Amino acid sequence: MSMPSLFDLPFDDAPNLKLERKHARAFDGLLAGVDEAGRGPWAGPVVTAGVILDYRRVPAGLNDSKKLSEDRREALFEEILRSATVSIASASPATIDRINIRAATLGAMRRAVEGLALTPRMVIVDGRDVPPGLAMAGQNLIKGDGRCLAVAAASIIAKVTRDRMMMQLEETCAGYGFAQHKGYGVPAHAEALTRLGPCPHHRLSFRPVRLAAGEAD
Repeated sequence: MSMPSLFDLPFDDAPNLKLERKHARAFDGLLAGVDEAGRGPWAGPVVTAGVILDYRRVPAGLNDSKKLSEDRREALFEEILRSATVSIASASPATIDRINIRAATLGAMRRAVEGLALTPRMVIVDGRDVPPGLAMAGQNLIKGDGRCLAVAAASIIAKVTRDRMMMQLEETCAGYGFAQHKGYGVPAHAEALTRLGPCPHHRLSFRPVRLAAGEAD
């Protein structure tokens, strides 16, 4: 199958339907956007989402989740769930430590696509990698969450889902500030690691956590 180029499309101020329309013509079928949240933190899972939008009911204001306020992300999260086909998958810290963060992320992305109730003909993945083993055509897109509406929707679903998971971890593993920093390597998290040591939700394959556990670099 000849792959259409994604890179002849300009960056815009916000994602729009250009990619979706282009690929609807090229592939004559559904398009899914895929993104992740939590690839870089020291603790917690990496969460991925696949989203197939219903273009008759696209929520207004979809954008890269990092460009939205928490309240706006939460509102759009609910709108996307009501109007789109959504699948979520994650990889635990233990899986991340066992196979590395890149492989864990790509595996979760593949499972998110496989979990969609509708089968897309084409998948656009935010970032530099396409998960191996997809049953359909796939294409990576750098900064896709700011260029493609389906990827923007996936970024919101993944981000809000992971944030909620980290807030739940705070309830069962208090003292680290997971509800505030969501596991990222901020000074308050580093201080808590020094004071408390790693908990079961930390990623020992990440150097600051490994050092806090007293393991040789």
